[in-house]
Amino acid sequence: MGTSVQVTPLCGVYNENPLSYLVSIDGFNFLIDCGWNDHFDPSLLEPLSRVASTVDAVLLSHPDTLHLGALPYAMKQLGLSAVVYSTEPVYRLGLLTMYDQYLSRKQVSDFDLFTLDDIDSAFQNVTRLTYAQNHHLSGKGEGIVISPHVSGHLLGGTVWKITKDGEDVIYAVDFNHRKEKHLNGINQASFVRPAVLITDAYNALNNQPYRRQKDKEFTDTIKKTLRSDGNVLLPVDTAGRVLELVQILESCWADENLNYPIFFLTYVASSTIDYVKSFLEWMSDSIAKSFEKTRENAFTLKRITLLVNKSELDSAPDGPKVVLASMASLEAGFSHDIFVEWATDPKNLVLFTERAQFGTLARMLQADPPPKAVKVTMSKRVPLVGEELIAYEEEQNRIRKEEALKASLIKEEESKSAQGADVSTSDPMVVDASNTHSLLDAAGPHGGGYRDMLIDGFTPPSTSVAPMFPFYENNSDWDDFGEVINPDDYVIKDADMDQGAMHVGGDMDGKLDEGSASLIHDTRPSKVVATELTVQVKCSLIYMDFEGRSDARSIKSILSHMAPLKLVLVHGTAEATEHLKQHCLKHVCPHVYAPQIEETIDVTSDLCAYKVQLSEKLMSNVLFKKLGDYEIAWVDSEAGKTENGALSLLPLSTPAPPHESVLVGDLKMANFKQFLSDNGVQVEFAGGALRCGEYVTLRKVGDASHKGGGSGTQQIVIEGPLCEDYYKIREYLYSQFYLL
Repeated sequence: MGTSVQVTPLCGVYNENPLSYLVSIDGFNFLIDCGWNDHFDPSLLEPLSRVASTVDAVLLSHPDTLHLGALPYAMKQLGLSAVVYSTEPVYRLGLLTMYDQYLSRKQVSDFDLFTLDDIDSAFQNVTRLTYAQNHHLSGKGEGIVISPHVSGHLLGGTVWKITKDGEDVIYAVDFNHRKEKHLNGINQASFVRPAVLITDAYNALNNQPYRRQKDKEFTDTIKKTLRSDGNVLLPVDTAGRVLELVQILESCWADENLNYPIFFLTYVASSTIDYVKSFLEWMSDSIAKSFEKTRENAFTLKRITLLVNKSELDSAPDGPKVVLASMASLEAGFSHDIFVEWATDPKNLVLFTERAQFGTLARMLQADPPPKAVKVTMSKRVPLVGEELIAYEEEQNRIRKEEALKASLIKEEESKSAQGADVSTSDPMVVDASNTHSLLDAAGPHGGGYRDMLIDGFTPPSTSVAPMFPFYENNSDWDDFGEVINPDDYVIKDADMDQGAMHVGGDMDGKLDEGSASLIHDTRPSKVVATELTVQVKCSLIYMDFEGRSDARSIKSILSHMAPLKLVLVHGTAEATEHLKQHCLKHVCPHVYAPQIEETIDVTSDLCAYKVQLSEKLMSNVLFKKLGDYEIAWVDSEAGKTENGALSLLPLSTPAPPHESVLVGDLKMANFKQFLSDNGVQVEFAGGALRCGEYVTLRKVGDASHKGGGSGTQQIVIEGPLCEDYYKIREYLYSQFYLL
């Protein structure tokens, strides 16, 4: 049998819940995505909690909450301890996304599911890969190769390719085939005939207009509101699709020389843009080429002001403005408070650019027709004063005294234990090496050398004549240049460097917005005050699809091109999932699965894979021909076994039978047209064929794109009378191939 593959959804099937799937390949367990929603509902993670300890590696596909939001909690509470793989942007922007989520909630609630330290700890385990980099696993995963590829949805977003014994398992959710202002689309040619394809049905029922039409409608709607003296609120994510919106607005404002202020408001806005500036190689070709020509970074924002505190927005001059604020769900963050303030003015506009998560305030407002009034909770954190502060300090003093008492009791017990150990020791000068090592470690973080120590509670045993503290004579080695030193004594441990680099709240480079850092440093006793409000929704509410996902028509075309042997559908409403399943059964492949939560499906390939060795005797007689980056040859051999029982290909014991000549290559008609033109042949395309001179015509026969392109039979037909031009064109045609 082929490579054993099992898929178990842990969250995100037959609905729009966060994404999390367990994929087992020959017993090696991958957790692909570890998402959570903006409600941070622990019940969604119950399936994950049952398998977290068995996970061998985690693959993250996108830097948003739906794909990685549960990672800190899972590592802190659920026993997840596996190595994590992602691209550099997913790592950096995912970190900032989680910072923004935590700070947004900490200001309006006693949020305790995870802390900033938990976020730092989780992301320290991330191994970063570049696009198309083949990473070979070792140990239990020996023989498995993982590789990230462009998804086109978010910056650094990934389609994961997992390869074992020549068979590919592709995880492609939330991909986009269209090129955008800051991102390239998915490269379909990288995924042809995979053994297993795992993809989503999220957009299986939705179609989209052309990008230029959509962008124009977006900017026209905003300008209309501004010119009517209204404000525009765009609830956005922290560091995902907001980057495309920023580019659209920057471009429009520059082209039309508009002066309306635009603000980008999150707790990590400055850090987000600073990081994004360094990720140009992960962006679209147009941005990279523009930078090469002008040396201007596309994310050096000239029209958009970055804010990290709402007080800065409140102090901005009166007048119409555009504000991009997190969170997109309106459940927390600055967008929630701004919506409450602006919703009652009919001149204002709330423009949603993505479908909100189920059960959120934004989802309620996207209903058709929208509600005329909504109930919201306004919360804020205020310092404790008066009697509340006194009571808090008294409680803290009581807790400190209890902890001190416990510490003294533990110390006393340890002292008695140490005294008992001394009495039982026959030689007081014999020191336990392990204890000495731990004491040395405890003395300081920078390692080696001898240190003066004071051992509290030292009681000499009664059998000792002259007990003393451990003493080590420093017998240093000397050479012609002086005392020989040990370099290890001066090496700063990596762990200590990491601790030094992580400032409070811990951006991994010590870089965090000042406003956010002030919130972290503010240790004053405080409480959350909440009030219930009914908000009359009089402002305009509009939804435009800027999610950056392929639409239904494109998804079906891409799946037909990939032509997987087996297909697994996840993440989409029940209606969308069933619709795409029926389509794929008819037009893509006969093996289509749509499992339920915690339902394990076996998608092991029906193909048989064998490993064989090529014997030296066989290889010595093989003549290779170079074909692009590869070398190819025709081999006639027979199977045999080596001395250790492994399969091997050996030379034929009888003369090889003749075989028909094989032409190897992939002819592009456009390239061949140019080749003929360079050789003085008059050539043009006409009716889907290539007319060469007066009499000869070339055409391709067969569907090259069917079932993955090169896997189908393809012929090139030469039509025309047997004349000098005919034989010359045929000779040119043969020169484009390799003959085996």
